Amino acid sequence: MIPPGVEVFVGLDPIDLRWSFDRLAGLVEEQVGRDVRSGAVFAFRGKRGGSMKLIFFDGSGLCIFYKRLDRRVFRWPCAPAGARSVAIDERTLEALVAGIDVEVATSRASRLRLH
Repeated sequence: MIPPGVEVFVGLDPIDLRWSFDRLAGLVEEQVGRDVRSGAVFAFRGKRGGSMKLIFFDGSGLCIFYKRLDRRVFRWPCAPAGARSVAIDERTLEALVAGIDVEVATSRASRLRLH
């Protein structure tokens, strides 16, 4: 799903998933401090935890991927107080999108980089 070597950033604060391209692009700058067109993938979850959106630039425009779990909530990565986002690798993102608890899926804390 995600090409190898792509940077992935997870926004830690739940958001209103009715937001679309422009507001999500603003969140990327606000919470992660990156340009949405940088080539990275940015993930955000809804307030109830059962839905998430990914936003990324594919070279010709912005794309949004939206997923809602049927019976569970996404197990978002933990970070120290005050962190607004965390960088994860593409394998961890695939586990996150699949609904797998990423804290269990990541065997080493070094896979998570705080921002």
